[in-house]
Amino acid sequence: MQSARIELLQAMPIFGAIRADVLEFMLARAGVLEVGAGEYFFRENDEAQSMFVLDRGSASVIKSWQGRECVLHQLRAGDCFGEMALMDMSPRSASVRADEACRVIELATANFMELYSRDLEQFALIQMNIGREVCRRLRAADKLVFQLMMDRER
Repeated sequence: MQSARIELLQAMPIFGAIRADVLEFMLARAGVLEVGAGEYFFRENDEAQSMFVLDRGSASVIKSWQGRECVLHQLRAGDCFGEMALMDMSPRSASVRADEACRVIELATANFMELYSRDLEQFALIQMNIGREVCRRLRAADKLVFQLMMDRER
């Protein structure tokens, strides 16, 4: 089971080029949560102190607006979410709800701080990878906003 989780993490952009021994260290400290269909991992504006890796199932990223819920993105096994919390230490910017029964690996900020003390180089690489992933998502969001603006002008 542990080797499958290490492979899952190594296939993700955030954990690309991270050594297996470091991932073992992180997984040994990580929590594994089971979340039922329709339940929330967290809600928009909740305090944030961890990120999640979706090990099994699917989930939706949801933003609330004027009493409505708008689905921003669908998550599937192998995706991660909540990683912005590790960078900006701000409340959650959206909610994440399980579409079906899910299992996630929860990596707390404290786990990353332990890694910082143990292996600064690998910690820095993860932080750079998270930055790259957040930038990739920002570029995609900017492209979508631009397309919507152009569609309005037609």
